[in-house]
Amino acid sequence: MEKSKVYFTDFRARPGNNLLQKLERLIKKAGIENINFQNKYVAIKLHFGEPGNLAYLRPNYSKVVADVVKELGGKPFLTDCNTLYVGGRKNALDHLDSAYTNGFTPFSTGCHVIIADGIKGTDEAYVDINQEYVKTAKIGRAIMDADIVISLNHFKGHEGAGFGGAIKNIGMGCGSRAGKMEMHSSGKPKVLHDKCKKCKQCIKICAHGAISYDDEGKAHIDHSKCVGCGRCIGICNFDAIKSPNDEAADILNKKMAEYAYAVVKDRPQFHISLICDVSPNCDCHAENDVPIVPDIGMLASFDMVALDMACADLVNAQKPFENSYLGEQVKNGINEKDNFHITHPNTHWESQIEHGEKIGLGTSKYELIKI
Repeated sequence: MEKSKVYFTDFRARPGNNLLQKLERLIKKAGIENINFQNKYVAIKLHFGEPGNLAYLRPNYSKVVADVVKELGGKPFLTDCNTLYVGGRKNALDHLDSAYTNGFTPFSTGCHVIIADGIKGTDEAYVDINQEYVKTAKIGRAIMDADIVISLNHFKGHEGAGFGGAIKNIGMGCGSRAGKMEMHSSGKPKVLHDKCKKCKQCIKICAHGAISYDDEGKAHIDHSKCVGCGRCIGICNFDAIKSPNDEAADILNKKMAEYAYAVVKDRPQFHISLICDVSPNCDCHAENDVPIVPDIGMLASFDMVALDMACADLVNAQKPFENSYLGEQVKNGINEKDNFHITHPNTHWESQIEHGEKIGLGTSKYELIKI
């Protein structure tokens, strides 16, 4: 397969040339203007940051992308889907509060924020892909309603995937609650009886008769009837229903790549990654540790696999910060050349690249073009 072009610019900003101008120049050099945006709805998928985390991308960067889309005649909106876990982004109302608190408002970014899978994470579109692990992906409906998908990624470490880049941002990030559960788990949700308040809301949302109640009035899920849709998780206001979250890291990455394929197939796509504040863990954490490596630069490509590969290579070429978690592991004598493997030894980030390449999501072979 022919090498994909990945465009790169560093974070050096001399007088008269700021980072926002450099980002605009980067995405235009990378060819974003070749997409027909005229009167098209454009989903700009990014992570708004869990409240308490400060490593997420500044909203200023999203404004640059939204402004370019509007300049080219498009109708952009910022978007993400609700989380599977308990936190500040579990439902659309809390999610919007979190986004606004972190600076992602229509006034600062120049476009609206839409939580793609609705108030409780159940507004989803079904996309048939018939891949190895995923036959029908469950994607946030607003993302599938868009004509064009742009990913704006904060490239960082990740405790399950090894790293979080374009594939994770699009694959995991665009999954509805049921989609996220399918990627994270091969099992079905269960009830935490100590948290169940006997409100009986979950039985009303279950379309498959899988929920019943014991003699104490506590909910119980019959896994022989449960289809794993995750709607009961969304309806429970007491966080009493949980996903088992038991999928192996490699299979998680492969499912993530298949979900990314479901999101972008048959639609124009464009991907941007910023390698800065490279925290060891995902922005879903309510905290962020110090960066594990120095800030490196901004990258853009039409190929998310090539983009992630280029980002991984650039991070692995860096010497770890001594005062970081990665630096501590190196001091402790871990003999490993891969910065992501050192940080999270049980992960295998290569599997998302390899599987993405296998299913036609992109290629790991790239040409890095510096501007």
